[in-house]
Amino acid sequence: MRLFIAINFNPEIRSKLVSLADDLRSKSTKGRFSAPENLHLTLVFLGECDEKQAADAKSAMAAVKFKPFALDIHSLGRFKRAGGDIWWAGISKNKALAKLYDDLTKKLSEFGFQIEKRKFTPHITLGREIITKVSPRLFEEFGQTIDKIELMKSERIAGKLTYTAISCCKALCNFR
Repeated sequence: MRLFIAINFNPEIRSKLVSLADDLRSKSTKGRFSAPENLHLTLVFLGECDEKQAADAKSAMAAVKFKPFALDIHSLGRFKRAGGDIWWAGISKNKALAKLYDDLTKKLSEFGFQIEKRKFTPHITLGREIITKVSPRLFEEFGQTIDKIELMKSERIAGKLTYTAISCCKALCNFR
């Protein structure tokens, strides 16, 4: 199983992300855009995992305690690549998100997972291999309260990339 831990969005936020991607698509000459149902924020990519590793990931997630927090999306940006850039919606600086990431990666490391060493840059991928004359920009923030994280399985079903939540850990409302 190819697994990752993510934050998924409610229909209102997903709709706003789709609008951003649609606008970018209309101004691009090339690109592979994320399916609306696949728009998410990856916290940790785990890669290929067996059943024991999936269970360990669930245990690590359950051991991380966090309270609900606001997450705001505020920019359109890109990672430059030959053959077309990866375009994304950027997240406003967020201490609660950074702490959740740090706590989660620490716990996953305790379970033997190898965590990427590069700096965590929270973003929502809108598309890949995009050729456009659009420039990165800020826009009026929008967002939602985050009250859960999910273990996601990535697979191709009938040729279509599909992400499925296989486990969920909710925030603690009375967490101190």
